[in-house]
Amino acid sequence: MLEGRRILVTGVLDRHSIAYATAARAQELGAQVLLTGFGRTKRMTERAARQLPQQADVLELDVNSEHDLEALRGELERRWGALDGLLHAVAHAPPDALGGGFMDTPPESALTAFQTSAFSLKALVAGLRGLLEAAPDGAGVVGLDFDASVAWPSYDWMGVAKAALEAVSRYLARELGPRGIRVNLIAAGPIETLAAGGIPGFSQLGEVWSQTAPLEWDTDDPGPVADAVCFLLSPFARGITGEIVHVDGGFHAVGCPMPCP
Repeated sequence: MLEGRRILVTGVLDRHSIAYATAARAQELGAQVLLTGFGRTKRMTERAARQLPQQADVLELDVNSEHDLEALRGELERRWGALDGLLHAVAHAPPDALGGGFMDTPPESALTAFQTSAFSLKALVAGLRGLLEAAPDGAGVVGLDFDASVAWPSYDWMGVAKAALEAVSRYLARELGPRGIRVNLIAAGPIETLAAGGIPGFSQLGEVWSQTAPLEWDTDDPGPVADAVCFLLSPFARGITGEIVHVDGGFHAVGCPMPCP
């Protein structure tokens, strides 16, 4: 499904992440894959990269750094000359923007959550637009979302940032569709990842999710999400843009734990 396609995957920290599962699945489906990492966590990304079906190189990228974006563009131009697919799996909120203190979060923390988790999608796509436009069969961009249509306990300003991410993806879809670039999001159910461990109450949410979702939902298995990302990155999704695909076992479609009284 992804034979010969060149795909950049951000957000890999370890083997348990959705981004790692996506990179592995993309390779199994025939893609060439590069990863990004930065700072102290780059070594973690490099360790994970060595455990992929085919070891992948890791390029430096802080999505909030214009210098890093320019250097990444230059390296991708040198290696590939075009980019067929991009996974945006980057999000961050300071501790005081999570955990139930919504009313007390300072503006600088809310802005950090917005810039890193939402604006970075636009920054990354804009920085790599020329490479995406050069993809011969059109390019796919996918971002990782957590359903922002409701307010979640403890998610606080990250939830607000995800709502912004959803809006950013729609505007990017409008702007870039005429250039052959599709932009979609996956609203994933809860997966036990390193990043999720920093969200207070996440484990309890995962338990409720597993009990409520009409389909079986395993919080330790990012595979279903990775498969959906690969579909959206493939030519099979060539008519889809501006969409939010729920890969959550159907949780978003029901209103109470099953069986309902």
